[in-house]
Amino acid sequence: MAEFIGVKIFALEDTLGLRSFNWELFGQGGSLSFTAGVLLWPVVFIMTDIVNEYFGKRGVRMISFLTVGLIIYAVCFAYLAIGLVPASWWVTVGVKQGVPDMQAAFAAVFGQGMWTIAGSVTAFLVGQLIDIAIFQRIRLLTGERHIWLRATGSTAISQLVDSYIVLYIAFVIGPQQWPVGLFLAVGSVNYIYKLTAAIVLIPVIYATRRAIQAYLVKELARNLEGHAISNT
Repeated sequence: MAEFIGVKIFALEDTLGLRSFNWELFGQGGSLSFTAGVLLWPVVFIMTDIVNEYFGKRGVRMISFLTVGLIIYAVCFAYLAIGLVPASWWVTVGVKQGVPDMQAAFAAVFGQGMWTIAGSVTAFLVGQLIDIAIFQRIRLLTGERHIWLRATGSTAISQLVDSYIVLYIAFVIGPQQWPVGLFLAVGSVNYIYKLTAAIVLIPVIYATRRAIQAYLVKELARNLEGHAISNT
């Protein structure tokens, strides 16, 4: 989902009805702009941590590689759909809504550049693998204590890498050739958002864990947790 809705860039202040912050960072300034794909990241953080908690390294690796496969699958069919010759009447069907060429609009929304796709997939996979390693390392050191530490600590480190890899591949070495200042500024803003989201979601992680334990019964939940630790 993030791959497809991520082509939209939104202004945070305008969305919230606030005056522009006019931030200045690495020689760049303006309003805070994010890809709409960030809407999905809180779900990704929670699901990654919960799967890590009960299924360990193996479980997160499986869903990470499965996700990459699904992204590639979806993108391939999006490109096939773009390549279909449009019905002549359909091309102009959106004129009254301000879309003079539906084929061009469809291609612009669904036809992401290969650099963007490569950057996104690489960043996601590397970030997830780092998250697994850090999460389980903290768990081995702290045992079943400090759930917040392993959940937030693993996200803080993995997303630091993720936030810059995707931009570097997609926009620095890609055709747009972003200057270093812009790359660092946008990467930093995105990372701050992700880190803030991870901290805000700590109560949700605890609540989800309690709900799972209540559903599974504590003994079964602990067996799963023990199995997850043994798989590290």
